[in-house]
Parts: sequence; structure tokens; C-alpha cells
Amino acid sequence: METIKWLRMLDPLRNVFEKFGVDYPVMRKILEIKLLMDGRRAPTLLQKSSKNADPATQSNQFIKSLWIYIVLSLVLVPFVAMKMNFMFQMSLVFGILMFMITTSMISDFSSVLLDVRDRNILFSKPVQRKAINMAKLLHVTIYLLLLTGSLTVVPLLVGLYRHGILFFLLFIVEIILMDVFIVVLTAALYWLVLRFFDGEKLKDIINYVQIGLTIAMTVGYQFISRLFNLMDVKVAFTAKWWELIIFPTWFASPFEWLLGEGGNTYIIFFSVLSVVGPLAVLWIYSLLMPSFERNLQKLATHQARGKINRLRLADRLSVLFCRERIERLFFRFSWDMMGRERDFKLKVYPQLGFSLIFPFIFMFNMLRSNSGFAAMREGRGYLFLYFCALMIPTIVLMLRFSGSSKGAWIYQTIPLKNTAPIYKGAVKAMIARLFGPVFVFQAAIFLFIFGARIIPDLVVILLSVLLYTVISFMVLDKELPFSRPFQNTQSGGTFVFLGLMILLGVFAGAHLGFTFLAYGKYLWMLLLLVFNFIAWKLAFRKGSLNHLTYD
Repeated sequence: METIKWLRMLDPLRNVFEKFGVDYPVMRKILEIKLLMDGRRAPTLLQKSSKNADPATQSNQFIKSLWIYIVLSLVLVPFVAMKMNFMFQMSLVFGILMFMITTSMISDFSSVLLDVRDRNILFSKPVQRKAINMAKLLHVTIYLLLLTGSLTVVPLLVGLYRHGILFFLLFIVEIILMDVFIVVLTAALYWLVLRFFDGEKLKDIINYVQIGLTIAMTVGYQFISRLFNLMDVKVAFTAKWWELIIFPTWFASPFEWLLGEGGNTYIIFFSVLSVVGPLAVLWIYSLLMPSFERNLQKLATHQARGKINRLRLADRLSVLFCRERIERLFFRFSWDMMGRERDFKLKVYPQLGFSLIFPFIFMFNMLRSNSGFAAMREGRGYLFLYFCALMIPTIVLMLRFSGSSKGAWIYQTIPLKNTAPIYKGAVKAMIARLFGPVFVFQAAIFLFIFGARIIPDLVVILLSVLLYTVISFMVLDKELPFSRPFQNTQSGGTFVFLGLMILLGVFAGAHLGFTFLAYGKYLWMLLLLVFNFIAWKLAFRKGSLNHLTYD
């Protein structure tokens, strides 16, 4: 098996493990099984697997996806290669690295950190606890090293060539410290949630943390770049006390201190924090580890969750948006699935985070380039609201996947030969549950900024997005909602998604063009109503279930 090749690297350290009281053969076997099982799980970044492959010989999909991380690391090369200001360039480098590694930790490695199968299966057997805990630690460490190595191998080589061996060695040390800091903070966050809530709440919060992290880190890019005053080609850094919470500056400070222009009090203090901080949180976490392991048992418990209010809301919305009884049924079914399917939320909710903040990021950049807030309010910056629809094609595609896809046999038992109500109900539920709240929230803020004059424009944008949604459904491959396992997600369709992104730009451009005509926005609104009526009729025509299959 492929996992044995990786484990052979641990064999020379057998005596070290045994000196710490670890039963090495048992630990090695547990780790081997963990890595073998990981071969059947597709990572978030590369959700691709061989559906017909033999599970016994199926290779690890995460390892296959590492080349994508190497490609992504190329964005770091210009910042490492520049000889401008170490504090500036390395803050950006570590900011990007922390974002990539942390999101990967939450999206792909939460199941590793929160694995309770060890307790359920092994704790009842005569297996040493140290062997179980060491296997778990090595499991996380192996993937973290592979991920971090893929993201930093090219920047490390560029840094060695441009800045010398001291930069190279310092970069390696700071990367290791950064990894420790990320892992411990992630685990500490889970401990904090489990300490006060049950396992069901943690499973939900993991999804919401990913959204919040996406928003925070994306906004953080903008914030980090504004720590510096760029004048001509010179970069000036002015440290302030509140920058203590900007963690990338910790790991960038040693470069400025040792290789740059020297260190003031803040630079030295941040440099010390880059070492003391990770070691301190690691020590604190080691003290909390027993409590963390006890609280993990909450993940094995399932408590009933009140859904009465949510179901009532789904019932009301289904009556409002759906005319047919069968369509209402699948609206409520899809609404419930999107609310409780954690795998679905883990894949889709980060897209909501990006769609939520992108319009404001572009509007903020426009504010900086214009003469001021008053001038921006009189402009057409409200058109940035079209960016909230960037998530639509991805979510429409993801409607076919589910962690409970084996239950798709139910479609074959329903005495229903017309698929239109199934698809139509699912798409409407997606609009109401996922897109609707994002649009309403953003529209309210845009109304506050630009005033009541943009109400017709908001209606036009909504109609454009509805048309964009149905077009996305028409051009993407169709499968029964929630009938495919996530392991069958394919990475193809790049050109289709690119075309849909261009189409969204066309809608925004058409909207902008009609604003220059007298009553142009109302004319475009009328045309969009007609186009929507035709498109929704064409997209959801009668079909047969007989040609559809499920896994």
C-alpha cells in the first residue's frame, strides 16, 4: 500500500517513540489505517476521485492535489523576491500563508482534529492511550507538513536565491512556528466551543467559523496593506499597539529586525512574540488536552434540535414562491437538506462569505480612489452588488451532492415522472435560503449608502440574478438534487464557469448602459421580467426519471 512508503520514514525514529512510552507497532498500524482511509476522502480544493476505482488501491487524493498548492504558492514569489521592506513584504506573505493553511485546516482537517472514532473503537480495546494520541498527532502533522511544504517550497527557494541562507533558515523557523500557532488556535477554538456547547452546535459552528474566517482574512488582506504608507517606491511602517492582534506582523518582524533596517521597540517585541506566542499557546493547550479529549465525546451524542420555527418559515415561503403542491414539497425538502447537510454547508458557505464581502471591498477601493464619500454616493457604485451573484453557479452545481446520497433511492419510489417540480423546488429553495439573506443584507446597506434612488436598480439587479440563476441551471449538467456523493465532485467545467462569470459582467454592463437612457432602467426591468418568464418556462420543462441514475 502507498501509505507504507510514507510510514517507512518513521521507522528510524522507533526508539525515540518507545522512550516516550509509545507502543510503536500499534501506533504505526493505527496511523496506517488513518492514512488509508484518507485515500477515500476528496479534499476541498480538489474534489475529484475515481468513482470506479478499487478502494483498496485508491491513492490519497490530498497528495494528488498538492500540485495545486504549489501553483497557488506562486502568488507569494513577488513578495518574497522584492527588496523593498521586509516588514511589508513578509507580512503579506505570512498573511496569505495563514489564510490558506487555516482554511485548509478547517475545511479538510477538522475531521482529523475532531475524530471520535478512536474513542468509540479503540478505547474499548487493550490499546495504549499514548499510541492513539501519538497516531492522531502524527496524522495531523503529516498533512500539515505536506500542505505547508507545497505552499512554501517555491518561495523558500526564491528567498534563498534573493536574500541568502540566513533568510532561508529564518523563513523555515517562522513557518514552523506559524504552523504550531495555527494548529493550536484551531484546536483551542474547538475546545472552547465544546466546553460550553454540545457536539451538534460545534458541527454547526465549524461551518460558520469557515465563513467568518473567509470574511476576516479577506478583509485582513486589505487591512494589512493599509498598515503601510506607500509613497513613490518607498515603504514606511508605523507600528501601533493594536497591531498586536495582526498575527502576520509577528512572524514578519524577525526579518526586519535581523535582515532589514534593525528593530525598534515594537519590532523587537513582535519578534519575541513570534517565538513565545506559539510556544505559550502550545503549553496552554497541553494543559487543556485532557479536557479537550473528554469534551470530544459530545460529538458522539445527538440531541434533538428545534426545527419548528424553521419549518414554519419554509412552509410559508413555499406557499409564496411555489404554485404546485409537488414543487412545494421539494422546496421544503431542499430547504431542510441545505440547513442540516454539514458537508454541503462546508463546501457552499465559504462561497457565501466571499459573495457577502466582495461588493464592499470593491466599493471601498472606489472610495479611496474618488474624492470622498459624498462623490461616491452620487455615482453608480451600487452596481458592485452584482458580485453577490458570483456564488450562484457553484451552488447550483453543488445542489446535486449530499453526504446522505445513498438515500437517493427514494426518487425511484415516488410515483412521479415529471422532474420539473423537483428541480424547480430545489432551485427556488436555494435562492430563498442561501442567496436571499445575502442579497437582503447587502441591499439594506447599499440603500443606507446610496439612498432610496437605487430602489429601481435593486429590483433590476434582483431580476438579473434570477435570470442568471436559471441560465446557470440550464448550462450546467443536471442531476437529481442531493443524489450524488461529494466524492464524485468533478473539477471540470472551468470554461463553463468562466463563461458564466463573463455573463454576469454582461448583465452589469447592460444595467450600466441603460442607466444613461431616459427611463432606461425601467425599460431594462421590463425586458428582464419577460426574459425571466421565458427562461423559467424553458428551463423546467417536463422530463422523465427513467434516464436518471444515482449512487
